[in-house]
This record gives sequence, C-alpha cells and structure tokens, in this order.
Amino acid sequence: MPLLRVLCFRHGESAANAGHATSDPASIPLTEMGEQQAQAISQRFSESPAIVICSPFLRAQQTAAPTLIRFPAVPRDIWPVQEFTYLAPTRCVGTSAQQRRPWVDAYWNAFNPTLVDGPGAESFSAFIERVRATLNRLRMLHNSSGATAAMFGHGQFLQAMRWLILNGDRGIDADSMRSFRIVDQRSPIHNADGFVATFDGWSWSVG
Repeated sequence: MPLLRVLCFRHGESAANAGHATSDPASIPLTEMGEQQAQAISQRFSESPAIVICSPFLRAQQTAAPTLIRFPAVPRDIWPVQEFTYLAPTRCVGTSAQQRRPWVDAYWNAFNPTLVDGPGAESFSAFIERVRATLNRLRMLHNSSGATAAMFGHGQFLQAMRWLILNGDRGIDADSMRSFRIVDQRSPIHNADGFVATFDGWSWSVG
C-alpha cells in the first residue's frame, strides 16, 4: 500500500536556544549555527518533497528556506504547527531561557492541562488538540501513489506528534500531561533533528 511519509524537522539553533534574551516567540531568529544547520538539512533530501509545510514562526521558516531554494518548484504551505507557548508572552519580554526557568518549572509542576498562563498563552489541552488537528490534516495528503512531505516545526510540537503516534490518542489529564513531560525531558528533539512519520491509509507509525 502506498505510504505518506512526513519528514519532520525541528528548526535550527535559535537565539533563544543560544541563551539570548528574546521578546516575541514568533520572531526569534536563527543563529549563525542555526543557519548552517538549515543548510545541512536541505542536503539530506534524496529527492524533492511534494510539499513543504512550515510553522508561521520565523526560526522555522528560516530553517525551511534552504530546502525551498534547492527545490524551487515545491509548494510551501504555512500550517499552525508553531511551538507550544505556555507562558504568557507579555511577561517574558526581554528574558532569557535561564531567567524563565522558574516559571517553566512552576507551569509543568502544576500538571494542569487547562491552565492558561495569560494572554497569548495556550493550555496543554488546546496544544494537544492542535497537534491532533495537524495529524488529521496530514492524513488528507495520503493518495494512491504515495507522497513525501517535509515539515519544519518545533521541538515540543514534534514531540507531541510523536507521543500521540506512539502512545495512541487518549484523554488529556494530569497523568497524560506528566507522561508527555517525562518523554520530552528524557528524549528531547534537538535543533535540526527530527523523525519520519508514516501513514499507510489506516494508521501512523514512526520510523
């Protein structure tokens, strides 16, 4: 049976990953190292993908850019596969990852999937629903001849995709939120890394 293959890549190193203070989650750029990683990703393709799917966030689009230059005829589509923003952006303006660490720990230690930190933040339940919607939308790309899509996204979003595929869809509660957090801490998806998700017309697998 023809397979849909989704090549999932986390963006290259960003200014926030490098420890710099940032202001807006959507506009954080790549570092020079991140740009080099983006170039390396573009050379990993043995053939042209059928479509490039990209987050609306700048760092993901900058990571996709070399691949789009290499395959100029490939259509690009922006999907809502942006990172999980669980801290209110307004209180994070001008802070570094190290400065935000106490807030991050407090959020995850609460294990409250409906908690919304403030304006512009997303609850864990809403985040997982967004990931589910993406998997459903990706299924629509499956066809009788098979296809390959490239997705440029973010660490926790891609982790949630993989988590749902490997563990099965389930209700979202404190226990499932704790399970996701453990997986994300033990097996993070690093900058410019990723995985291949495969859909056979019936179910997903990770290879």
